[in-house]
Amino acid sequence: MRQKNKFPNALRLFILFIGLTFSCFLKIKAQELEKKYSFIKKENNRFYFSKDSSSFQGVCDKINFLKSGQQQQINVIHIGGSHVQGGTWSSAFITNLQNQFSTIGGGYFVFPYKIAKTNGQPYARSFSNGKWKRCRAIGKEFCQPLGLCAMNISTNDSANYFGVGLTNYASCKQVNLVKVFHNFNNSFQFNVKISGILTVARNDFPEMGYSSFEFPTPLDSVIFELKRVDTLKKDFVIYGMSMENTQLSGFYLAGLGANGASSSSFLRCNNLAQQLSGLHPDLAFLSLGVNDTQSKGFEKEDYIEHYDSLITILKRANPKICIILTTTTDNYIKRKSSNKRTITAKDAMFELMYKHNVAVWDLFSLMGGYKSMPKWNKAGLAARDRVHFTVKGYHLLGDMMFEAFMQSFNNHQKNLKESK
Repeated sequence: MRQKNKFPNALRLFILFIGLTFSCFLKIKAQELEKKYSFIKKENNRFYFSKDSSSFQGVCDKINFLKSGQQQQINVIHIGGSHVQGGTWSSAFITNLQNQFSTIGGGYFVFPYKIAKTNGQPYARSFSNGKWKRCRAIGKEFCQPLGLCAMNISTNDSANYFGVGLTNYASCKQVNLVKVFHNFNNSFQFNVKISGILTVARNDFPEMGYSSFEFPTPLDSVIFELKRVDTLKKDFVIYGMSMENTQLSGFYLAGLGANGASSSSFLRCNNLAQQLSGLHPDLAFLSLGVNDTQSKGFEKEDYIEHYDSLITILKRANPKICIILTTTTDNYIKRKSSNKRTITAKDAMFELMYKHNVAVWDLFSLMGGYKSMPKWNKAGLAARDRVHFTVKGYHLLGDMMFEAFMQSFNNHQKNLKESK
């Protein structure tokens, strides 16, 4: 565990300068984008709202508190499949927000993807010396219990260690609070591996599924020691770790992604609602649908029903949460067949918008609509499978989602001033 001093004033001033110039940079970037990628329909880059947009106004109010200098943490979650597990899309969005509002607090929810032997997010790393087993809400790896990421890792080792750390790609680089979401198995004990004289305040919250560890000095990584104390119950299970900086204002990101996940996958996670309440989400993006529409058995009614349940779970975690649905990206089946079911999935999102008073970001139309994916591939923005994007493409998705967010934020600010 490596400790660092708090951010110096010079760094704070530099970040403030970056934030002040960022809006101008984005305008130039948008103009260049229109010239370079003419197939992208920039006129569709906006959030659509039903008659009631009060939940988005709630997020705007929290940002205004943040802008006024009052300490504030705004919690953003992004739920999806492989588009989200890779982390680049979500990371680009949250980094843009941090730069725009000159913040360095907040933090990240981190699933130990490397320990689970799968690809992970650029802003965090995980490590362990033990043997772990992976469980997912998808296919043959399905088992219970499951939580936030539709995935878990478990071990029955008598002793090992595990840890997480933030990387240079993280916009929030130090944290003072770490929450470990786990299964509260009395056969195991775990605690922070302490180097030097350091007091750590631990609190257990079994009703929300996590144990918290608060540090007096911000740090960039943490290691936990795990010991099995008896054999009454097998397996210590980890669902993820929340790394938070509560001493500084900022935007917190929980990228909850699992490769292959469909809209029904997260409904198989029996601890999802419980653990979401531990994150206190303010803003949620739901970006599921590619794996749904890849299936021959896709039915619009089932898709809507799954989203009905997910929206209910999110509102149970926070009745005032702002939910934004992402229309399914254009995709191909086995690289050759254009997927017409994406059009039906898009229609379902707008039906849900009116039904639940949520918002929609129409990424499908923004991309260029049906059969637009080959153009993204030719431009180096999408992978050969015509389903996934390249790192450059995911960065672009994050940038465009941020632009749509800021457009809605500025519109709400303008309407608020006119109403006074």
